[in-house]
Amino acid sequence: MKEVNEYATMMIFAGHADGMVSGSIHSTAATIRPALQILGTKPDCSIVSSVMFMCLEDRVLVYGDCAINPDPNAEQLAEIAISSAQTALVFGVEPVVAMLSYSTGASGTGSEVDKVRQAAEIARKKAEAVLPNLKIEGPIQYDAAVDASVAKTKLPNSEVAGAATVFIFPDLNTGNNTYKAVQRSSGAVAVGPVLQGLRYPVNDLSRGCTVTDIVNTVAITAIQAQSQKGVKYED
Repeated sequence: MKEVNEYATMMIFAGHADGMVSGSIHSTAATIRPALQILGTKPDCSIVSSVMFMCLEDRVLVYGDCAINPDPNAEQLAEIAISSAQTALVFGVEPVVAMLSYSTGASGTGSEVDKVRQAAEIARKKAEAVLPNLKIEGPIQYDAAVDASVAKTKLPNSEVAGAATVFIFPDLNTGNNTYKAVQRSSGAVAVGPVLQGLRYPVNDLSRGCTVTDIVNTVAITAIQAQSQKGVKYED
């Protein structure tokens, strides 16, 4: 309890705090490990994941997972999709979920495409209990997910194609590089990573963070805490 992250996490566990922001002088592992050990995950989640809010000139897109899970399996990818959709809702983004791959629909084959296809099927079943009207498409390529003209050619009968707001990447390598490429190439403001799946809000800062990053992350954590007020989990 002499370590600040352990102490702060125990404050949440004891009900003296609603959330935690750390990481400006600590590693991601040092921030997340106490949260997993002391708080654990939500009852319907087996993993912790993250999203980035990509703030463009005309809209906000949600990218997940770009920071935590190196190579999620189909079940984990489905959980990331549901968690990301729920996080999007908390922050006022209507979730329309695209589960990304190098193939759209039935146009391609391969183990990675099959993983995304299976994950999309699992996510649809999971959504029936928590977000029954959630629209999920996968596998789908990024251009078909975001561009209506491309969507008409590649997947004309999809409710998601061309209208996606939540983008689920198949692995950390793809997600992390894509969000940084979009951020640097388009001038988008990337806010996050915002952690999800924990029983109570804990968020991690980069050790290269700015004052603005800290303020944004504190505000995000407060909003997450407000959305969870009154939600109690059985031990």
